[in-house]
Amino acid sequence: MTQTTILPPRILVVEDEGIVAMEIQNRLASMGYRVVALASVGEVAIEKARQLQPDLVLMDIRLKGNIDGVTAAEQIRAQFDIPVIFLTAYADEHTLQRAKVTEPYGYVLKPFEERELHIAMEVALYKHRTEQKLKANERWLATTLNSIGDAVIAMDATGLINFMNHTAEILTGWSLTAASGQDLWQLFQLINERSQTALENPVTQALHKGIMISIGRDTSLITTEGTKLAVEGQAAPIRNEAGQTIGVVLVLRDVIEQRKLEEELLKAQRLESLGLMAGGIAHKFNNLLAVIISNISLIKLRTPKENNIYGKLETVEKTAWKAAEAAQQLLTFAKGGAPIKKICSAVEIITTATELMAKPSNVHYNLLLPSELWSVEVDPGQISQVFTNLLLNAEQAMPNGGTIRIQAENVWPDALATLPLAAGRYLCVSIQDQGSGIPQNVLPHIFEPYFTTKTNADGLGLATAYSIISRHAGHIAVTSKPALGTTFYIYLPASMQEQNTAVLAPVSAPVLGHGKKILIMDDEDLVREGAGSVLGYLGYKAEFVKDGLAAVARYKQAKAMGEAFDVVILDLTVQGGMGGKEAIRQLLELDTQVKAVVSSGYSHDPVMANFRDYGFSGVLAKPYTIEELNNTLAQVIREAPPIYTPQTIEESQAHATL
Repeated sequence: MTQTTILPPRILVVEDEGIVAMEIQNRLASMGYRVVALASVGEVAIEKARQLQPDLVLMDIRLKGNIDGVTAAEQIRAQFDIPVIFLTAYADEHTLQRAKVTEPYGYVLKPFEERELHIAMEVALYKHRTEQKLKANERWLATTLNSIGDAVIAMDATGLINFMNHTAEILTGWSLTAASGQDLWQLFQLINERSQTALENPVTQALHKGIMISIGRDTSLITTEGTKLAVEGQAAPIRNEAGQTIGVVLVLRDVIEQRKLEEELLKAQRLESLGLMAGGIAHKFNNLLAVIISNISLIKLRTPKENNIYGKLETVEKTAWKAAEAAQQLLTFAKGGAPIKKICSAVEIITTATELMAKPSNVHYNLLLPSELWSVEVDPGQISQVFTNLLLNAEQAMPNGGTIRIQAENVWPDALATLPLAAGRYLCVSIQDQGSGIPQNVLPHIFEPYFTTKTNADGLGLATAYSIISRHAGHIAVTSKPALGTTFYIYLPASMQEQNTAVLAPVSAPVLGHGKKILIMDDEDLVREGAGSVLGYLGYKAEFVKDGLAAVARYKQAKAMGEAFDVVILDLTVQGGMGGKEAIRQLLELDTQVKAVVSSGYSHDPVMANFRDYGFSGVLAKPYTIEELNNTLAQVIREAPPIYTPQTIEESQAHATL
């Protein structure tokens, strides 16, 4: 085992009488001390202390030269923190008073007894070691308190400040030096935000009651300059080993940022609630519109075009579709979701968006939309929302009126090298206003959620637009110059296929049904009735059930009787019953080749966007036209059924998530 060697204390002897100095050195050696140096003048003593860093200095008060022992001791203590014991033959009052200023660790009169000196030196060394440990602990505590984020203020038993950490200095605006010895309430006040009245002094309460006093979150700190800060914290008594209260520590924390985070969370929760509400409204609204549109379409098919009623029916039908677009925009704005893409004409989307805008009389639109523009594969409702948001911003940027220029052009891959886009063809739509422009320091933040420079605005319009374009694998950019206006550029991937208008040609006769059997599951009586009329017109045989459980049972029964359904149309959401997502899983367990179409008025559900991942063969977003229903059924019946099982569905969904 290694033994620790204890070295003898190192002593510096300062004595101007050489013989006396040698005698002290010998006596110290006999007592087990090591004299590292002798000095006869104050200047030399200070230098030796600096070089040798002894454990203790024995100092004669009267020294020859410019610096006496008192001055030398004062400098050694101040510069090097080395304890000093005065060895002197002088004990007059004046000398004692001067010596006291240097805070010596002992005062031994000559001549002295060896035991007397030994005791004084040991006491001095022990006292110094204890003080060093205490100072180290104080430094450690101060460093710890200064490193934490809360403001810490310590006071004595009278309520006067004796410590403040760095955070407290920043929070209150007072330095420790300036605040020490002052009453806390002279530096700042704490008030209740609701009543705007001063709080009872928590420090006084903690001192008198001897318990921790909490400071609630509805508290503001008012500095002497009038600055108001939102804080919370507590005041707690400090007790000694005997349990006596010797002071109070006040801890305060700035909760401004925390409140901002909570406000953002509350906004997000409100948005989520709004999204759920909008989804429910859109689902119900679209179900009703599906009934209206399907019946109007049937009446139109039975009405000659030259009849005046036909024109009225077309007006009602267009109005219903505009209502459906409005519901879709509400849903997109509130909830977002995966886009349900189809090949569309950007010209139609842009034109419709401008028609829906309630344009001020002093704002004019200049549309430059060439006929040879490529088609895009997008969710028309979501992209329409993007254009609506941007057009609204453009109008608001021109309170005195002006022209909004909308231009679209085909963009080839070689022109996209500097943009964060995958290789391919794109359609670029630019929207330019003649407003005052966006300041350069604001420009980098305009797509951030809740960022806005407008009053009574939520800062979600551009954030929603950015999110939608990103989900379409596109890009949105902006340029702006003061007094010259702002231009937004929207890049959308061009479709490799052109829009096939023949696919959506009006149905004029029931030529495709040929008696095929369709099972419709929907919880709305009017929807079932409307769909039945349309399917009958198209030549299909339709049966109806209210929920997924009934759909599975009827499908199983028909299959067992050799009268299987050719297609099953499943409503995704059924109030109080099994919806389409669970129904398709159970149908696949009965028949891996079942052909099912998912339908919903809530088109932003992931099942609608990725219907094949869930085992469906087709999708119908309500409301839908007779042509869309006819073409979807024809395509599903014509195609080979996908071979799905519940296990492959789970694997497909997991892959889609990745």
